[in-house]
Amino acid sequence: MSAMPMERHELDDEEAAALEVLAARIRELCEAAVVTGTGAGEAAAVAAEVEALTARLAGRRHPAPPYAVSGNGVMDRATANPVTGALNPLAPPVRLTTGPDGVVRGEYTLGHLYEGPPTYVHGGVSAMVLDQALGMAAVVNGTPGMTATLDMRYRRPTPLGVPLSVEAKANRVDGRKVYASGTITGRDGRVTVEASAMFIMPTHFVPAGN
Repeated sequence: MSAMPMERHELDDEEAAALEVLAARIRELCEAAVVTGTGAGEAAAVAAEVEALTARLAGRRHPAPPYAVSGNGVMDRATANPVTGALNPLAPPVRLTTGPDGVVRGEYTLGHLYEGPPTYVHGGVSAMVLDQALGMAAVVNGTPGMTATLDMRYRRPTPLGVPLSVEAKANRVDGRKVYASGTITGRDGRVTVEASAMFIMPTHFVPAGN
């Protein structure tokens, strides 16, 4: 038996904007924390301040991340998404857009929080970004689904601290299966990571004729 969906708070524009700024400041705090040279005493003092701030935020909680409504009136269910969620301090975030060609595109820069090998992006972070872009490509195609397979090909190291580009597009649909492919590219124009994925559509989303 599947779990019942939780009731979610709907954010107004003012609240959404304030929480987005809050997430950005926390993101900056996290980045500073992993490279600080402040010393043990100051680190302990800051930790105590952060603990107090956490208690303030936790004083009133929603049972799940909230909704926000986009400009076209569509409910955004991804405010806490770890890739694109503007309200999630763990997200870079990656801003994804779609064009008339059906290609999902995004530009982003990753800092020290996402390091794997020294000076390079962790491979799992690249997989997370591509999974999100590929999934969005399936949605844009009108054939949304859940990730069933994700095949990664790491062509060369992906650098930290420089603009990166991600692109993804749905290629074909076979019944409930949706196939998509995508890439991450460095600022020199060379592909660093390639990926292909297969998504499974819920039965009520299967287009007529498939």
